[in-house]
Amino acid sequence: MDVLDLLKGHRSIRTFKSDAIDEQLFENIILAGQASASSSFIQACTVIRITDANKRKALRALAGDQAYIEEAPEFLVFCADLNRSFQCCRRHLSTPVEGLTEQFIIATVDTAIVAQSTAIAAESLGLGICYIGAIRNDPFKTAELLELPDHTYPVFGMCLGYPDEAPEVKPRLPLNVFLKTDVYGDKNEESEISAYDEAMLNYYKNRTKNQKQQSWSEQMAGILSKENRPFMKKFLTSRGFIKR
Repeated sequence: MDVLDLLKGHRSIRTFKSDAIDEQLFENIILAGQASASSSFIQACTVIRITDANKRKALRALAGDQAYIEEAPEFLVFCADLNRSFQCCRRHLSTPVEGLTEQFIIATVDTAIVAQSTAIAAESLGLGICYIGAIRNDPFKTAELLELPDHTYPVFGMCLGYPDEAPEVKPRLPLNVFLKTDVYGDKNEESEISAYDEAMLNYYKNRTKNQKQQSWSEQMAGILSKENRPFMKKFLTSRGFIKR
């Protein structure tokens, strides 16, 4: 498939065939993700492949009982990881400077880039993926379950396998809203958002599964008008992140 068509056709897959992924193919997908750009080449990401059925079941429970966490042929947890780099400091008799917000940003961005490259590699080979941010619903228990050391945290999970569904592609924001030139500007986007709301209402009404009556702006109002995982600051600080 053409790369542009592949990227523009991304869908989250939540129903997978039972077919296992060939081990060499799986490793090549992971290697493609690992080859991603990395800030200062810190490579601040670790991927944990969850093969233990009990851990899958526990992660499903922690992540809002999403069945595909157990059902997908592969489930990966992408962790922001500064543990290795701090160990390198000590190996060379240096004292690492810990807890900087910039370090947290670097590790989180590195992890997201690795994950997206992994997703693209998988989709280019006919597989589907679904990100699982809900593993942060109880990050303390998730970190304990995965035996994460200090200076690491689970950013999100990823289901991976051969799709057993073909969901429609969600419309994205209009390009003239998403893409700015030189400055953000103060252009009133009310008309564009209203038109996009209509497009999303039509999409949600007519999609194959999980139809609903909700515009994009209504969805944003529902999400951003309430606290979402307010415990994350405490959790991240306990892991050695964003102390200053």
